[in-house]
Formats: sequence, structure tokens, C-alpha cells
Amino acid sequence: MNSTTGEATPLNPLRLWPGVVVVMLQWIFRFGVPIVFPDTLLFPVFGGLFGGLAIVVWWAFFSRAPRLDRWGAIVLMIVALGVTSRFLHPSIAGGMMGMMFPIFAVPVLSLAFVLWAVVSRGLSEKLRRASMVATILLACGVWTLFRTNGITGGATSDFAWRWSPTAEQRLLSHANNTLALALEKAPEAKLPTQVDDKPTVLPSTPSLPIARSTVDWPGFRGLHRNGVVHGTPIETNWSKSPPVELWRRPIGPGWSSFAVRGDLLYTQEQRGDDEVVACYKVSTGEPVWRHTDAARFWESNGGAGPRATPTLSNGRVYTFGATGILNALDAGNGTLVWSRKVASDSGIKVPGWGFASSPLVVDGVVIVAAAGMLAAYDVATSDQRWLGPNGGVGYSSPHLVTIDGVQHVLLMSGNGVIGVAPADGNKLWEYPLPPGARIVQPALIADGDILISDDEARGVRRITVVHGPAGWSVEERWISPGLKPYFNDFVVHKGHAFGFDGSILSCIDIKDGKRQWKGGRYGHGQLILLADQDLLVVLSEEGELALVAAAPDQFKELARFPALEGKTWNHPVLVGDVLLIRNGQEMVAFRLTLARV
Repeated sequence: MNSTTGEATPLNPLRLWPGVVVVMLQWIFRFGVPIVFPDTLLFPVFGGLFGGLAIVVWWAFFSRAPRLDRWGAIVLMIVALGVTSRFLHPSIAGGMMGMMFPIFAVPVLSLAFVLWAVVSRGLSEKLRRASMVATILLACGVWTLFRTNGITGGATSDFAWRWSPTAEQRLLSHANNTLALALEKAPEAKLPTQVDDKPTVLPSTPSLPIARSTVDWPGFRGLHRNGVVHGTPIETNWSKSPPVELWRRPIGPGWSSFAVRGDLLYTQEQRGDDEVVACYKVSTGEPVWRHTDAARFWESNGGAGPRATPTLSNGRVYTFGATGILNALDAGNGTLVWSRKVASDSGIKVPGWGFASSPLVVDGVVIVAAAGMLAAYDVATSDQRWLGPNGGVGYSSPHLVTIDGVQHVLLMSGNGVIGVAPADGNKLWEYPLPPGARIVQPALIADGDILISDDEARGVRRITVVHGPAGWSVEERWISPGLKPYFNDFVVHKGHAFGFDGSILSCIDIKDGKRQWKGGRYGHGQLILLADQDLLVVLSEEGELALVAAAPDQFKELARFPALEGKTWNHPVLVGDVLLIRNGQEMVAFRLTLARV
């Protein structure tokens, strides 16, 4: 109030430009930088959060707003964020290790608040304050209307309306409940041909010849768990000879791949409260049998369902569920032979992303990784044969290699990599690494050395394992930041390793670890190697198929083809001329044209 005239002293105009500049930079760092540099995850995340802090500092100390407006807005923001967090959908509340809500909400709230400050300049005091309260409450409360279907490897969230059905719910709503009940009670019974979730088959499918390989696909990443295919040259000109879709069918969520023998494929999926092991026909996609366990695993980032891939051995299929159920089933009809609860046997709690180990069968035992601990069971009796040392958290699978004529079962885990004897689980050697949740499989190279992935920040290491008079010893040859896979397995071919450096394909020389090239953005996808053809078949995170030359001189993409809708983390499988792919929503079989030799 002016003491001379008695009139109200006009308020200083708001200083808006710092807030406008900060919020622009915040959104550039949070959402623009990942588009240009997709593998800079932490920088955008912290840029968004620190941008929100900068908005608070601007408003509190440099905006020229009245004191009540300044501190009232800040207190209301804190309260609104806190209250909203109690009403979020569980997928958002638990997403990104519990940080999804602030990571996405803070930039949105910052932008809404700055826009309010700009637009409300000419309003009366009451309207300005009322609109400020409404803006803050709306910018926070709107998040209660959403859920997320999970995140990509680059931390992009798939938001959907909270009330909209998930792909799994849509599948279940169209399934024949009577048929599902019959299958659960009698898994060996064959399904009728008319089912609601039946495959879509091309009319010409029965007349299409399907070339058969002499070696089927016994489990995770093939015969040697290395993602290598021999003896199947394919046409690479997909503009003239594109993949031919044989069939397509909906499937329950899960990140399992396939095991294949003859005309039968095996995979794992989630159907409501049941974890499912399912057998389908390769030629038509028709279901053959289904085994169910009353178990459900779900976490926000990856969603619901099993993470492991079935393993075929001597007429049985071995499966390991995300909650720790190890099954031995008859591969022909799905009859349960025996079952064990590995989590209880080993005393290991279900890890944050679920048990992800694919079973390994060797010399009469089936071995799984209960997180970072190996557990072996007698295939005939189901008796536990041995437990390995606890290596901490891990999501890799046991990997059989032979070094100096001796079999080793390798496991990547939170503490590093370990080699044990398959007969008794005795530790032969170990190589410690900085703590981390390791997922990627190791790779044995031609001279007996081993390539291991440290994590997505440190890259790949080459180690030498030697047997001397004092026992086994390990020596590091090099470490390379040129190939930094997250959960995407790599392949080795003709002295080079090919895999994902973040979301971009990369090639390194295994002699010294030097990068040869980097190119092609496929998200956090998976790949297999057609070794006889120097060819990579890449399945992108977005569900596209691509052919890339497995050559060290330069990156060269030969073909690309849309195949699946939705996030795809599952490993592709090629058996003969049939390419099998899936994600958490559907699976597809393609016939590839074979090249003339």
C-alpha cells in the first residue's frame, strides 16, 4: 500500500524467462536427447529430475511471485506428488525400480506449471491462485489414470489407460474356458481344431514344402547355446523373395524362446494365474498339449510370464518357471514326470526380474540357475544332486563348455563368472567382477578363451582359463567398451564378435577387442548367426526382422521386414527354412526361401 496515496502498490511482473528456458532444456534433455543418443539413459533421467529442481529454485527465489504463491505452490507440488503416488497403478508405482512416477511426472508437472505461469499473468489474484492449484493437482493426478505395459531396454514406457485390457486379458477373454479346463486336467488330450485363439494360417500353407534340418533346436539359443545355425543358406533379397507367413497366433506373455523337434515346438507363457508350458505344431501353429502350474510372476518393467526357454532331452522337455518351478514333462503328450520347487530347495528368493535360467541337461543331471546359484537334479529320480556356491543376483543360464578336455558349467552372476564340474558342482575356478545383475551368456572362442559381458556400462572381456599344476587359473586378456550388451546375447564368427552395443549393432575384433564398426538401430533386440553364409538374422525390439552381413569391414544391412507388433525381447529360432519368432503377445512362423547352392 502506498503510504502517500493510499493505493495498492502494483506487483512486480513475474520473471518468466528463466522458467521457460529451464523447462525447454529439461524437455530437450529428458525426451530429445534419447532420440538422438538412444543409449544415454542416465543423462536424460537425471536431466529431467534436476530440471524439476531448477524449476523449484527459479520459482522460490527468482520468479518475483508473491511469497504465498511461491511457497504455497512448492508445498502443494510436494503434497500432490506424495498423495498421487498412493493411488497409482502398481505397474507405474513399481516401474523402473520404483522411480517411474517421478521420472515421468516431474517433467510434465514442470511444463504444466511454467505454462500456467505464462498464461495466468493477466488474471486476477484469485483466479491466478485457483488456476495454479488446479494445474498442479491435474498435472499430478492425471497419472492415476494410466498404467504401463512395461518399458523398453532404453527405458521408454508403453503407457495405456488404466482401464484398458492388456493383451493377456484380451487373449483370455476370447479363449474357450471349457477347452482350457479340459487341457489343464488332461494335458495329453489333443485339442479340437476350433478354438477362439486359433492360429491364422495362410490358405496355401499346406502345400508349402518345409525343409527339415538334420539337427533340430533343443533349447535356448540352439544346440550349443551360442545362437549359431549351420547348413541353412537363405535368399537375402527379401524384396524379391520375402519371408512367407505360414501362420500367426496370439500367445500369453513371457520372454521364452522355442525348443523344436520335428513338427513340434515348445515354449512357455502366462495365462492368467497359470504358468503354462505349451506345445504347438511347427507346420500349422495348432496347439498339441498344454501343462499348467498355479503360479504367476509379474514385475512392472518386463511384465508377466516365464523368462526361460524349454530344453529337450531324451523324449522329455524340461522347463523352469519364473517363480522357481522346475518341471520334467513327456515331450509327446505333456504328462508331468516330476516337479521340484527350486527356490525352496536352494533357499533363494525369487529375484526382482524372476528366475530366468533355461535348464541344461548333461550326464544325467538337469542344471538350472536359481539366480546366481546353480542347482542340479537327477533326471531319473528328481533328487537334488548338488548346489553350487551362491554368486548373488543373476539372470544368465548355465553354459556347458569344454576347456583342456574337461567339461565346465559356466554361470554369469552378480559376483562374476564361475566354472564348476557338472558331476558334483565343485568350483573349478572363478573370475570376480564388479557387482551387477548379469544376463548375457558367455561365449567360448576357437582357441579356448572365453568372452564374457561385464555389463552395459563396462563392455566385454576376454579371459583365458588354464589348467596347471596348482589347478585352474584365470587371466584377463583385454576389456572392450566397443561391445556393451545389456540383456542381448552376442555371437562369435571368424575372429569377431557381433552383438548389441546398447541399442546399436556392433562388431569387435576378438584378438584385441577393438571395434570394427557400429551401425543399425534395432533397439534391444536379439540375433542368430547363419555361419555358413556370414549372415546375421536380427529381430529388433520393435518386432522387425533384418538381415545384416556378418563381416568385419563395414556394417551392411541387406534386408528388413516387419514381423511382429509390440516389444520383442525373445530369441528367434531357425529350423530348416522355418523361422519362428514371438514376443509377449503373438508368435509367428515364416518360411524363408532357401538359396541355391
